Amino acid sequence: MRYDALIIGGSFAGLSAAMQLARANRAVCVVDGGEPRNRFAAASHGFFGQDGMPPGEMLAQARGKLAAYPSVRFVDGLAREASAEGDGFAVKVDGGPSLIGRKLVLAFGLRDDLPDLPGLRERWGATVNHCPYCHGYEFLHRPLGVLNLHGHSAFQAQLIADWGPTTFFLNGGARPDDETSARLAARNVTIEPEKVVALEGESPDLTGVRLADGRLVELASLFVAPRTSFQCPIAEQLGCALDDGPLGRVIQTDATKQTSVPGVYAAGDIARPMHNATFASADGVMAGAGVHHALIFG
Repeated sequence: MRYDALIIGGSFAGLSAAMQLARANRAVCVVDGGEPRNRFAAASHGFFGQDGMPPGEMLAQARGKLAAYPSVRFVDGLAREASAEGDGFAVKVDGGPSLIGRKLVLAFGLRDDLPDLPGLRERWGATVNHCPYCHGYEFLHRPLGVLNLHGHSAFQAQLIADWGPTTFFLNGGARPDDETSARLAARNVTIEPEKVVALEGESPDLTGVRLADGRLVELASLFVAPRTSFQCPIAEQLGCALDDGPLGRVIQTDATKQTSVPGVYAAGDIARPMHNATFASADGVMAGAGVHHALIFG
């Protein structure tokens, strides 16, 4: 079967793109590996009308509603390869037969490359977080920390201070320049130069971070902004132009979410520097509409 659109990724961006095309009665195939980026979080916050809902439940509901449209098919598995074929694209899934589509939407998401720090990984999405808009309110007025990973971390520390008294852990890194130090001081952010060696407490709860000199700094939550990488190599395989974002590469898109490769669209965290579920869903809506317009008008 030749689909109007193949969508790689079945999370907020991919399902939103599929819904627009399904409602235009277009033949759509959603390929999903089942590992959404926010699967570590118990609740999704800030999403319109869904505040506090488990993201897995949100996706299950969305997938169920999408499955009611007869023009939609789901394929569970990882998309391994994609290539141009005729006036469309071929996608191989887990070594199976190729899927063929006129247009292609990339919505496979990002991977957070977490620092190798004892006690951090098992708390990710619970008491170790990235986005304060998603998880800050649950720790309001409690002691918070920000781990220095790169130049963006000092900005994050200034932001986090709105939710609670904040310590910026340099983690053995260089002290911020005078201007940045003054901005941190203006936000009442404490700068801790000592290296962090472990996170402590009964996981997933957090008691605090242990420093190399033996001190324990009590915290309710530690915020980190890890580098990111694509969960799938297909954008590079197709030759999509990429930009360097603050935390990792992002796929260049135009106003309709089309990439530099005609007929290939990208939506969600892989195609924007600022990430959350609402942005991803909105991008998916735009990509779905963009694909539909292209199917009609070329």
